Amino acid sequence: MQYAICNMGVVPLRAEPAHTAEMVSQLLYGESYKILEARAKWSRIRTSFDALEAWVENNQIFKISESEYENLQMSQSVLAADLMEFVTAGEQLIPIPLGSEIQGVALLAHKHSGTTARGNQPKEKLIETAFLYLNAPYMWGGKTPMGIDASGFTQMVYKLNGYKLARNAAEQARQGESLSFIEESEPGDLAFFDGPDGVINHVGIMMRDNYILHADGKVRLDRIDHSGIYNSELRRHTHQLRVIKKVI
Repeated sequence: MQYAICNMGVVPLRAEPAHTAEMVSQLLYGESYKILEARAKWSRIRTSFDALEAWVENNQIFKISESEYENLQMSQSVLAADLMEFVTAGEQLIPIPLGSEIQGVALLAHKHSGTTARGNQPKEKLIETAFLYLNAPYMWGGKTPMGIDASGFTQMVYKLNGYKLARNAAEQARQGESLSFIEESEPGDLAFFDGPDGVINHVGIMMRDNYILHADGKVRLDRIDHSGIYNSELRRHTHQLRVIKKVI
C-alpha cells in the first residue's frame, strides 16, 4: 500500500482514469489518501476523510510514508477558515481554499499563518459557516467557494465545525436521527430531497423560520415547507422533501 497527501490547492477526483471523466469530488490541500492501484498515468485512491474511491492523475500525487500517513490520522484536524488563504513554499505562494487541512504543512515543508478552525464547535456555528459559501456557484463534485455541489456544501460546513459527513447526499441521509415534522428541526439539521426516480439526490441545511441553505445553481437561501423547497424566483417547488435528519 502507498500513501499520499494533496500538496496543491485543489485536485479533481475522477470517476474513471481520464480528464474527460466525471469529476466526482475534489482533494483539497492537505487531505491524505491511500493509493489502491497505480497505472502508467493514473492511480485509484481512497480518501482518508470519507473513504471515497476515485482516480487521480499521477503527476498530481505527492507520496508520503506509511508512518507519516498514520501520524496525520492521529493528529488533530486543523482547517483553513477563510474563503481563500495561502501557504508558502520558499518564496512561492500556493492558494488554498476554505476547509483545506493545515496539519500537514510541516510534512510538505510549507508555512501557513492564516486563520484556522479546529475541534467540535457548537451546533449554532454551522449556520455562520454555511453563509461563508453563500452565492458560491454550483459545480458537480466541487467542494470550494469557487464551485460546490449540494452534498459537498453540507459536508464542508460540517467538517469545518468538527463533524464528519459522507460525500454524497444518499449516504449522508443514512446518518443521524429522522424527524417527523419540519417544526421539530433546528438550524443546522439536514433536509434531504428525492429525485424523479425516488432516490435521494439533494441536501440542504435547515435554518430558522422555514428557510434552507442549499446549492442549486449557486448556494442560495430558499423557503421550505412540507412539500419541499420553494423557489420564489421561479414561483414553484424545485425539490421534493424526503426526510429531515438531526446529525448533531
